[in-house]
Amino acid sequence: MFKIIKTDLSSPFLPGSTNFDETDNELLTQYCVTERWTGDLSSGLFTLGEKAAQAHGLAQRNCGLLNLIRCYEPLDRTRVLELFEQAAASSSSFCFSTTIHLDGAPRQPVFCVGESTGLEERFSGTIISVFIFPRFQIDLTGRRFKRQ
Repeated sequence: MFKIIKTDLSSPFLPGSTNFDETDNELLTQYCVTERWTGDLSSGLFTLGEKAAQAHGLAQRNCGLLNLIRCYEPLDRTRVLELFEQAAASSSSFCFSTTIHLDGAPRQPVFCVGESTGLEERFSGTIISVFIFPRFQIDLTGRRFKRQ
């Protein structure tokens, strides 16, 4: 899944879709780990949370786009790169899903939802996004799921 759309803040949400209570939060944390991250489009520097950096195999929380996507499935890297290029060109909402593959470790599915804003000035803007990591991994053979 790779999607990007021009941000239209005047479009309403579905009725009731913005209601989020404690039960929803408990269910979300039962099934996945979420973590916010940001990107500075003027410098090209992304700032990840501690969990996201670790899941991506990064020693530091700050990284560039190519360092971030190097662990994604090879066929998905180009599509994710194109998605970020489009998001950097025009204020947009985007989402993608892929699998993180680090040598010697089970593969970790990851979903990302976010938006780019502040692109009125050339070579500026921000990405605000969230990574969603399901609480399971795919074993090295790609056949079974391992619950975390």
